[in-house]
Amino acid sequence: MSMKRRAFLGLSATLLAAGAVGGWKLTHTGQQPLLLSARNDEGGKHYAVGYRLDGQRAFATQVSERCHDVVPHPSRPMALFVGRRPSTESYLIDTRDGRLLQTLHSEQERHFYGHAVFHNGGEWLYATENDTRDPGRGVIGAYRLEGERLVHRDELSSHGLGPHQLLWMPDGETLVVANGGIRTEAESRVEMNLDAMEASLVLMGRDGTLHSKEQLPEPMNSVRHLAVASDGTVVSGQQYMGDAMDAVPLVAIKRPGQPFQHFPMADAQRQMMSQYTASVAVHSELRLLAMTAPRGNRLFIWDLDSGAVRLDAALPDCAGVGAVEHGFVVSAGIGRCRLYDCRSERIAIQPLELPAGLWDNHLRLA
Repeated sequence: MSMKRRAFLGLSATLLAAGAVGGWKLTHTGQQPLLLSARNDEGGKHYAVGYRLDGQRAFATQVSERCHDVVPHPSRPMALFVGRRPSTESYLIDTRDGRLLQTLHSEQERHFYGHAVFHNGGEWLYATENDTRDPGRGVIGAYRLEGERLVHRDELSSHGLGPHQLLWMPDGETLVVANGGIRTEAESRVEMNLDAMEASLVLMGRDGTLHSKEQLPEPMNSVRHLAVASDGTVVSGQQYMGDAMDAVPLVAIKRPGQPFQHFPMADAQRQMMSQYTASVAVHSELRLLAMTAPRGNRLFIWDLDSGAVRLDAALPDCAGVGAVEHGFVVSAGIGRCRLYDCRSERIAIQPLELPAGLWDNHLRLA
């Protein structure tokens, strides 16, 4: 998906709280939290940026390659801006002043897939990567933080092809990995194996041990983005690589003790997604699931337990979604960002005011 104009979102510190595992949690320290994202400027230059919630820019560090997700360190003022597939660079940034601490280069015959996670202890980082000798063979690079530098120390199998996002399960030691199932070459985003895709959802230990590997019945349904609830429920959003007219559900769920399967939804909703989903978020306390479908210009919110639709709304070029105390915040490339207050039966919508720009899909708080 090409970069589009993204509106930057914000909210007062009193509204934001942790809604999902690995989600946003704010404490009162006398300073507004820092929103981190990757962006381009009008000339196509790439930046790693941080903004306070009132719109004040903390830093804008120019980097060589476009980034995708951002991974804040759990206890230190630094974050890794992860290179977007097929980038060979990621950038460790001091979040106080934007100082570039390190340009992290992928190992030879590897490139980044745009996502990573720090272990809760802060000593290790795990990043999804491509083995370009066997294009699409998924690996997870294990990097140790030594001072202000990440050093490659190990490599694990993702137990699948084309890994994209990975997150921690609630135990903090088990990784859930979305293997997209697509082979791509070293410097290309062109799909090589659409007739032989192998998408999967994997649970694995951070020592590489495979706990489970499950697939959806449609072989061209690429598992991409993830959200994890505090009870261990995993939700994934898919991108269907087959015919535009095929009737394929694009949201799947794995509840504790149950198999990976389609999340129930109306056929009319599926059609509005235009075979593509972007960001997924779970609100653990309110038991809600939110998902953006930018090609269909649609935002959906469901009851996580019953599958009942809470909101089905038009939102042009909707992008990122994150759980907050009262519901969800959603960014959009056209128009304004919004807060969706989900505490009552009728969801209340509040437009948000912060600078717009050419933002990538992912936003994090530090």
